[in-house]
Amino acid sequence: MAGTAGSPTSPLARAERFVWLTARVLEQRRFAYHFLGAGAGADRGKEAVEAALTAYREEDGGYGHGLEPDLRGPVSQPLHTAHALRVLDSIGRCDGPRVERICRYLTSVSTPEGALPALHPSLRGYPHAPFLPVTDNPPGDLLSTGPVVGLLHRNEVWHAWLFRATDFCWAAVDALEDTHPYEVEAAVAFLDGVPDRARAEAAADRLGRLVRERGLAVLDPARPADRPVYPGYAPGEHHFPHDFARVPGSLARGWFTDEEMERSLGLLAGRQREDGGWPVTRREWAPGTALESRPIVTIDALLTLRAYGRAIG
Repeated sequence: MAGTAGSPTSPLARAERFVWLTARVLEQRRFAYHFLGAGAGADRGKEAVEAALTAYREEDGGYGHGLEPDLRGPVSQPLHTAHALRVLDSIGRCDGPRVERICRYLTSVSTPEGALPALHPSLRGYPHAPFLPVTDNPPGDLLSTGPVVGLLHRNEVWHAWLFRATDFCWAAVDALEDTHPYEVEAAVAFLDGVPDRARAEAAADRLGRLVRERGLAVLDPARPADRPVYPGYAPGEHHFPHDFARVPGSLARGWFTDEEMERSLGLLAGRQREDGGWPVTRREWAPGTALESRPIVTIDALLTLRAYGRAIG
């Protein structure tokens, strides 16, 4: 296949065909940047990704139009904007006026405590996942705030919005007890980027013990039934070590033994489907959103496997 070196049956070659067949322009360009040499020392690959991302940007500085597939409609949302920041971070463009505009948007939609709601009420009237309810006065949410704050800190972005948002995240992480896997992942994203490394390491150590004590990670993929699915999650929506520690440098990597991580990565590699893409494990509520989500999940899977030195093609 044009673009991919090596065997046409390699995980990467199979994923490439899947992406060209099914992905949005943004994911096609992200795939080319990360895996087909479009980003090797050239700005053109970055510019191509950013141009595709710009199509989702709204006048208020946020992002909408289904960038995060589970939320539809032409209105900015914190989850869309967090997705945009992850894309910019992945191509080394999380800086300058583009991020200043995003921070102004984050300030405008923050709750009284300075955090981001999971959903802004402007989404009302547009289709969205039923497991993400829209309310008039939503509270601040670690799920939406933690990854954004951690990413901005990691990129050494300084903005007034970050001060109160960082305090909110610290308080939320310190209070975590009755939690669930996605909230833990958001906490890890915060802790991996926040400047106070000693405090982050201490908080991660406590959180790792909590994950193991509560059985929030399936440590033996051959026995997933040993760990119950969290209430409200889709059937079989288990979380594994690689979901928490997506790169070896994550604080969450220390929660798991080498053997546990190898089994988890083996499971991830084995989940590639015959069509070349990886499956969406969360609850599917509309055919189109599931189709748009799979290329995103596929790129994430390949990036994680590559980060851990797994051969992908």
